[in-house]
Amino acid sequence: MKVSIIMGSKSDWDVMSAACETLESFGVEYEKKVISAHRTPQFFMEYMAGARERGVGIVIAGAGGAAHLPGMAAALTTLPVIGVPIKSKALSGLDSLLSIVQMPSGIPVATMAIDGAKNAALYAVAMLAINDEALATKLAIFREKQAEKVLNTEL
Repeated sequence: MKVSIIMGSKSDWDVMSAACETLESFGVEYEKKVISAHRTPQFFMEYMAGARERGVGIVIAGAGGAAHLPGMAAALTTLPVIGVPIKSKALSGLDSLLSIVQMPSGIPVATMAIDGAKNAALYAVAMLAINDEALATKLAIFREKQAEKVLNTEL
């Protein structure tokens, strides 16, 4: 099962690349695509309709500004969607965060912090690890290393 990482524009790559790097570090297969709910709506609908057939199990969608991409992705699939609000110039990403987190009842999007692509990937890994013992072990080791780093910090 793989993760689909989508973003509204190429400018989102600086943030969303952290999701790809994180998934790679766990050996999780993914696809990545710049796709627009507004500029390429027909293609976006076809892309989401074919996600399950492509072996996608989870979608991570990053978007800034009005940030409709995660919500529209959730509306077009029953796969879990994780939204990543991207920091914008106008409101520092608060507009994106509020747009994604305020989904209507019945169409949920798990929403990360502004620019939280790494955590989105870690959340996807945790979801996939429910049915994958090897991945669960990798995640446990990752968390142990995080704890060791904190415990070994000297001031």
